[in-house]
Amino acid sequence: GRHSMLPRHVQRLGRDWITHWNGSQILAFNSPVSSCMRWAGHYPPWGSFPLPVSADFSANWRFLPFFGPWRQFQNSSWHLDNYTQSCYLHLPNPSMKTEGEEPLTKKRRLSNQDDISTPEQETNLSNQKEVSCLSVAQNEEKHGCKKGTIKRHWEYFCQQSKTMKIAKNKGSDQSSTGSEATFDFTVMSYNILSQNLLEGNSHLYKHCRQRLLFWTYRFPNILQEIKELDADVLCLQEVQEDHYRTEIKSNLESLGYHCEYKMRTGRKPDGCAICFKTSKFSLISSNPVEFFRRDIPLLDRDNVGLVLLLQPRFHCKANAAICIANTHLLYNPRRGDIKLTQLAMLLAEIASVASQKDGSFCPIIICGDFNSVPGSPLYRFIKEGKLNYEGLAIGKVSGQEQFPRGQRILSIPIWPKTLGISQNCVYEIKQQQKEENAGEKLEAAERDSTQEIVTASKKLSSKLRHHLKLSSVYSHYFPETGIPEVTTCHSRSAVTVDYIFYSAANDDTAAQPGAEDSFCGGLKLLGRLALLTEKDLWTVNGLPNENNSSDHLPLLAEFRLIER
Repeated sequence: GRHSMLPRHVQRLGRDWITHWNGSQILAFNSPVSSCMRWAGHYPPWGSFPLPVSADFSANWRFLPFFGPWRQFQNSSWHLDNYTQSCYLHLPNPSMKTEGEEPLTKKRRLSNQDDISTPEQETNLSNQKEVSCLSVAQNEEKHGCKKGTIKRHWEYFCQQSKTMKIAKNKGSDQSSTGSEATFDFTVMSYNILSQNLLEGNSHLYKHCRQRLLFWTYRFPNILQEIKELDADVLCLQEVQEDHYRTEIKSNLESLGYHCEYKMRTGRKPDGCAICFKTSKFSLISSNPVEFFRRDIPLLDRDNVGLVLLLQPRFHCKANAAICIANTHLLYNPRRGDIKLTQLAMLLAEIASVASQKDGSFCPIIICGDFNSVPGSPLYRFIKEGKLNYEGLAIGKVSGQEQFPRGQRILSIPIWPKTLGISQNCVYEIKQQQKEENAGEKLEAAERDSTQEIVTASKKLSSKLRHHLKLSSVYSHYFPETGIPEVTTCHSRSAVTVDYIFYSAANDDTAAQPGAEDSFCGGLKLLGRLALLTEKDLWTVNGLPNENNSSDHLPLLAEFRLIER
């Protein structure tokens, strides 16, 4: 009775697939119905309804032949069978709020069950427990039935990288790809979404079906992503301690990784992990960084960082090293003062770990969730190495809010002297040692020098600096359209907050201007795994979804070590 106006052969499609008639909502493309049918449960801000899209976004859109006046469609001899091999019918229900409200027949199809079931079976299905989610994920993987998969392509910055990538996929050894000895490696940054944080912020995941949010469903997907991307170094954020101890560490070790982990301080149950393939690197040192300081009221948050010094196993000098850092800065958009102080503490540790005898730095890679958007003062400070924060409101530091609520101006200086970190983001003890090594031997000369430094610091007290000269792997906007790239997407927002920064070599064409002056050696960016737009992600109902089980996308880059 609800769709009595429709012809009977259309009514037979059932209330689950056909909803209120609206001619503008019928679209089609060349892909079988069985593999492309989506149930759109969330409406993003860029459209009045979700558009159906093929897995690789390469579909040729076209209107169905019957698109037009209702009577023309009513009188046509159209049947579903005529279109199942070449088109896709998508008629979303405007009244549907979340994917948790989708019809039972859809649930049966996703659970690989027969369409014929009793009411008792339907009741059991709607009350499915966490254990069943694992079997669903395993069955979909076993049968290769990855519905709604987003395909991301590699972007290469040199032809040789593309050739080597193909050779690597064929199983050839890296050492045989050219006459010169090179060391190429890949680095991933991935916020895997702590289960504890997911459950504590359920309002961010209203667009998701409940079964997709269970850890027993999510972890196999996350592990499969890690296997497929096969990075040499993993920088993971929001790694829950009990999951790390019981599942994550052992699974990654079975894939050939050595794992280092730093849990957040206080009662927070997650932390940061850096895992590297023992076939490519050996560990020189592991240096955890705690941003909580009991004696400094400003630093009352439990975020952490982790800095490793790794030695490549072949094709390099005996003293070659690479510094890998990973962090997850404070989220609170109104506490830019804490964010900048946490960042300064991380940069000071990196400068200490990566420092070499001649005063230079070994190549550096910094990964993480910085909870700051491209172009924000915090982002520019990382990229440009300087920031004058005089008159800057604390709510504008990260750029997370269009109309920031934190209007208090940053104090000068931001952090107290007792922290032991200078405005140049290095440990003050190290800075004094550097001055002594430069030839300041006389006590009188040291006093004069100290007095000059104090006077200069008073004049430049609102200016932060660091000397790492970093570039970003990603450009944050698609050059053809200017549309922003997105690294996280949930019910409240879709933005970039995850980054991979690196110290660029002189001949790195992908580096930002000026960054290549920092190192005689360094890293050359060979390629990166392309990101997506917000619109792309909502075609698979945002994040998390059936195949991407975090609310963040993994970032992946390939580097070549350039020795001095």
